[in-house]
Amino acid sequence: MADGIDEGLVRRLVGAQFPRWAGLGVRRVDSAGTDNAMFRLGDELVVRLPRAQWADGQAEKEQRWLPRLAPGLPLPVPVPVGAGVPGEGFGRAWGVYAWLDGADAWASPVADLAHAAEELGRFGVALRAADTTGGPRSFRGGSVTDWEGGALPGAVAALAAAGLLDERAALDAWERVLALPAWDRDPVWIHGDLLPGNLLTRDGRLSAVIDFGGLGTGDPAVDLMPGWTLLTAATRPRFRAASRVDDATWARGRGWALCWGLVTDHHYGGGDGPGTAAVPNPVLAAVARRTWTEALADLA
Repeated sequence: MADGIDEGLVRRLVGAQFPRWAGLGVRRVDSAGTDNAMFRLGDELVVRLPRAQWADGQAEKEQRWLPRLAPGLPLPVPVPVGAGVPGEGFGRAWGVYAWLDGADAWASPVADLAHAAEELGRFGVALRAADTTGGPRSFRGGSVTDWEGGALPGAVAALAAAGLLDERAALDAWERVLALPAWDRDPVWIHGDLLPGNLLTRDGRLSAVIDFGGLGTGDPAVDLMPGWTLLTAATRPRFRAASRVDDATWARGRGWALCWGLVTDHHYGGGDGPGTAAVPNPVLAAVARRTWTEALADLA
């Protein structure tokens, strides 16, 4: 594989560090995610291995915090069952988790969006209520401008040049986002990456939340992005009500959706987009385009 992680490596790591599972079958899980490679281990387990330096520390964070947070959450989340360490030529910490059955919400879209809106809102409320003592800062825990680092105007210009949006309308909407009041309360727990690929479905209904690599504390606005990555104008009000956030936090969440969508669409360049990533990711680009399109319509 391009990331150097394959079934053979996983077998060697498991055999050396978890011999009780050495006889289980290993098969790669298809995913559009950029941080981790995943492999089924038998029928009940999954192995997650960081693909790149920027994902270092995620496995250790999940091992420490998910067992503490999971009991208070209204949706199933991955339960760590084994903490792997560097070895067999692989230089990063990795993890083994209980497998959660289902398909991601990109591959198997949510049919019951009203149910998903309410469940995701309840999930956010429960996560924010958890004790943050000792919790790490999420890489998306600050303002959206901290995350985008000035990349948005260039992304807008490139997408406009490709005929995908009205540059003036997008920049005017961004100016309104920049004028929003900042989060001025104590940081709370956030997932940080509630994209369709990190939500599982069964029988058309939301069934679990996975991939807590972005877990940490900060402004909860980023966890409102499902309002635009997944939901519709008809179901967003349900999500907003269930999320129990004030107007400013909701508006910052829409700002995150606009910004993340534009920058990510430009970077990963799916379809007819002007991507800049070394390895294009059409799935993420398609999610991103849907996201900024919904957010921009909301801001019109």
